[in-house]
Amino acid sequence: QVRGLCGTYNWNQQDEFTTPMGDVETSVTTFSNKYRASSSCPELSPFPLEPCGAFAGQRELAEAACAVLHGPAFQ
Repeated sequence: QVRGLCGTYNWNQQDEFTTPMGDVETSVTTFSNKYRASSSCPELSPFPLEPCGAFAGQRELAEAACAVLHGPAFQ
């Protein structure tokens, strides 16, 4: 009964990208674009994002935030 950007939680990886309309997408980009909150939000491009290039000054902040995920709270 769970559906959305976090998946379905039914142990079936084939339906993780179920859209709000009930179809299953195969592309992360297409799936994400179906969950745009407003048409004024820009659509994601089909090309992989390069966050380190786009936000080079934020690398230290990102590494610190990711360190939390690798810490004891999530082991």
